[in-house]
Amino acid sequence: MNESRIAELRRAKGWTQERLATESGITVRTVQRLEAGSDASLETISLIAKALDVQVGELFISVQTPHFSEAVDGLETRTRVDQERRDSATQGIVLIFRGLGILVTFATLILATVGQFGWYIWLLIPVYWGVGRLLLEVVFRLRIDPKFDAKYPLSSANRKLLG
Repeated sequence: MNESRIAELRRAKGWTQERLATESGITVRTVQRLEAGSDASLETISLIAKALDVQVGELFISVQTPHFSEAVDGLETRTRVDQERRDSATQGIVLIFRGLGILVTFATLILATVGQFGWYIWLLIPVYWGVGRLLLEVVFRLRIDPKFDAKYPLSSANRKLLG
């Protein structure tokens, strides 16, 4: 293996090996092996890099073989592409939610001006935006994120996109 900086980066965050294992989704034994200089798959290395919030190449002091360097560069590119695709799909879902919200708002205004409904028609607007936003978050956490995790394994959920 190329000389690793994983232990150094972990300690700089003030994390134990157990915390790094939890944050990256790998076992403590794998963290111990990596810090001792054992080899790991590029996917495992990617999980460590993501948990430590660094590029994969920053996990190593030196890259000894051109093949490894090419593999690391390729992994970083795949990670970036996966994240871009996931963010794009997430933004599409959020845009649909917002578009429907605009329709609900205008429909409520029209129905309220017709006057056939009582004051409670106005409740549609805050119910859609408030409860709908909460339901959207639940749907993302329980259904969409697991599917995106499987489809884009090198990406992570970006809650900032949900607003």
